[in-house]
Amino acid sequence: MIAPTWEFAALLLAAFGAGLVDAVAGGGGLIQVPALFSALPLEMPATVFGTNKGSSVFGTANAAWRYARRVPIPWSIALPAAGAAFVFSFAGAATVAWLPKDIVRPLILALLVVVAAYTALRPNFGVAPAAAPRRGLGAVLLVGAGLGFYDGFFGPGMGSFLIFAFVRWFGLDFLRASAAAKVVNGGTNLAALAYFAPSGHVLWGLALSMAAFNVAGANVGAHLAIRRGSGFVRGVFLAATGLLIAKFGYDTYITMVK
Repeated sequence: MIAPTWEFAALLLAAFGAGLVDAVAGGGGLIQVPALFSALPLEMPATVFGTNKGSSVFGTANAAWRYARRVPIPWSIALPAAGAAFVFSFAGAATVAWLPKDIVRPLILALLVVVAAYTALRPNFGVAPAAAPRRGLGAVLLVGAGLGFYDGFFGPGMGSFLIFAFVRWFGLDFLRASAAAKVVNGGTNLAALAYFAPSGHVLWGLALSMAAFNVAGANVGAHLAIRRGSGFVRGVFLAATGLLIAKFGYDTYITMVK
């Protein structure tokens, strides 16, 4: 583990920022994972990811709890999706060893661009609840399974895809979609911990220290989202998606020129 120096302080600050952003619109991993890789250059990637999940699971659970107290979460959508995501995130993690991620990156980049463009070009999209075709349990399980698999296999952008799916296909506004996404993310985070922890790939001392700051950030993010409503969540969603597109675009370019 790193010594309690400026690097440790930087990780705590990153955990706070990740918790704040993730509580509003997802994308906290965009902040916390690179910070961990920078501070822990000698650790295995599995240990970095496991420590990240050991920290973020608390922030996600806290955000879900705060939303549940103030926002009417559509439990008939959130809980089945979370259960399916929990199961299929294991399957996603199991494919890491044999399916190169470089094959997936360009596809995810294209999907993120479509999501951002669709949202930006429709100013009223997700600002208020919309009439949506009545979709049954099968559609909910399919969304949870597909995105749970993706989170276990790759992960970045999971929160953005979840929120978009809940708004586009189930008629939720951005605030309720973000609340439901926290429930699903809680399931995938627990599945990831169940995968990483038994093999010792979690630095618990560091993870729990960061968790305290992640929870603090999640408290601030959830408070802002609930107070300012769906329009605010929509704006943060577009900003986080834009950052994801920039990162995926850069990573894809680097991979292609190597």
